[in-house]
Amino acid sequence: MNFIVRWLVTSVACAAALWLVPGIGFGTDSSTLMSTLAFGLIMALINASIKPLAQTLGLPFTVVTLGIGYLIINTLMVYLAAGLSGFLFGVDIRIDSFLSAFFASIVISIVSSIINGITGADA
Repeated sequence: MNFIVRWLVTSVACAAALWLVPGIGFGTDSSTLMSTLAFGLIMALINASIKPLAQTLGLPFTVVTLGIGYLIINTLMVYLAAGLSGFLFGVDIRIDSFLSAFFASIVISIVSSIINGITGADA
């Protein structure tokens, strides 16, 4: 049940990023609720599995850059989620630049934190 809550929270956060951040969005024929849920599912799976390992391996870089490394890792996870959601579900997520993905990762983190704080989830 905890993963379902994490998936829904991440999907809402991804929808907010896709809506708010210029330069990231759906490609052609992909702007549906199911596409957002698929992208949120991939993002939640990455956050639960790959992201902790990447953060551990990138810890020296994060310490040297005073936390910027953490944001870079989040940005790379957005790129990975966009690629995997296209490969697995055929969802076309368009990312125009690194800065677009960077700001999308910030929006996803902030919205997820707010929703987790409201719902009391620990995701």
